Amino acid sequence: MIDTHELRKRDLYLNKMIAFQDTEPVKVVTGIRRCGKSSLLKLMTLHLKENGIVDDQILEMNFESYAFKNMNSNTFYEYVKQHIVPNKRMYLFFDEVQRVPNWEDAVNSFRVDFNCDIYVTGSNAYMLSSEYATYLSGRCVEIKMLPLSFSEFLTFHDFEIRETISALGGARKQAFDKTGEHYELREVFDAYMRFGGMPGIAEVGLVQEKALVLLEGIYSTVIMRDILERENRRGQKRITDPVLLKKIIMFLADNIGSSISVSTIGNTLVNEGLLENGRRKGTPSAHTVQAYVNALLEAYFFYDIKRFDIKGKEFLRTLGKYYIVDIGLRNCLLGFRDRDSGHAIENVVYFELLRRGYDVSIGKIDNSEVDFIATKADDKLYVQVTESMTSEDVRKRELAPLQKISDNYEKVVLSMNAGMDSSYDGIKSVNLIDWLISG
Repeated sequence: MIDTHELRKRDLYLNKMIAFQDTEPVKVVTGIRRCGKSSLLKLMTLHLKENGIVDDQILEMNFESYAFKNMNSNTFYEYVKQHIVPNKRMYLFFDEVQRVPNWEDAVNSFRVDFNCDIYVTGSNAYMLSSEYATYLSGRCVEIKMLPLSFSEFLTFHDFEIRETISALGGARKQAFDKTGEHYELREVFDAYMRFGGMPGIAEVGLVQEKALVLLEGIYSTVIMRDILERENRRGQKRITDPVLLKKIIMFLADNIGSSISVSTIGNTLVNEGLLENGRRKGTPSAHTVQAYVNALLEAYFFYDIKRFDIKGKEFLRTLGKYYIVDIGLRNCLLGFRDRDSGHAIENVVYFELLRRGYDVSIGKIDNSEVDFIATKADDKLYVQVTESMTSEDVRKRELAPLQKISDNYEKVVLSMNAGMDSSYDGIKSVNLIDWLISG
């Protein structure tokens, strides 16, 4: 059980959940293991209790617990039926429900048979894939959860941002910890880029050895439980090689933000000798590599992003990109290093745009590329990400693709060093950290 005293607010997600409270759809919280889904269910139960719902109206089941280890859909149904309080509305919370075979049969029956509001979590997108969606199609709403944003990281690690006045009278933001010690925001951001946003790190503290143990545990659990074990439960044997899986993970982690096709992954692994391990020669088929990549996407370990032709107004089949769900996990896999920091901050921007509710694609215009086109409803935002805007050459390179776009939507360059000018021909130049804490 999570100690409710240690629950930290995740208002972005809790507010979405509350918005759907007492509506018919099953509320499905998805996201990588240990990103805070169980705590979100706890926050929701606290919200209910604060608003007059009594304990016996709330049923919580965590299928990671040994108590529910061998449940099937029948025993699951019977257990819940026994805990239903007659003539009262029930609130049912099922954590990691995909561990119950045919769970969707039972959940659909609860919806039909009982006066209840249902909340479930799962660490694998497969639970919402086509064969399951037929049971719950139109009857579930997905709340996609991610590790901590930079703003949440500040809160979880007890930093408070205050404006201080310098000797010359200028204002600047600094981060203060609980003891009153203050740090430059850049220092705290560097810690975020090192340790990432897994909520559990707030419990062990920003200590490299402890953080690595926690991250390695998350990594191995995702691989063993959410990929290899899930394959066995599906009765499929496509993903049978942990060595190949690890190699593909390492390749994708090393190449975040780079244009990749599935066929190049296998070829590169062979060319670099990464698959010459004594028992395998030759290149895995593109079909095999695709199955492994899909499994990583379904476990929310990596996210893929498609290219969009801005002039032709169509998505392109060629060369997408992959981003890793948490930069701390990447550091855990590849070691802490400073090289490639440009792609690392791009990774952070991508997930921040997702948190803010945007659909995100890569923009292609002529032979140039815009890092991100972010769209929602009637809003669109074009984003370039670079480490610094101080050099004339970099400015030209980053601004050129945006200058080719003729519509009037907002265009912004995010960088760690935004330079002196706040805009260039209507294209905004914004400090990345300021942008992250403004959301």
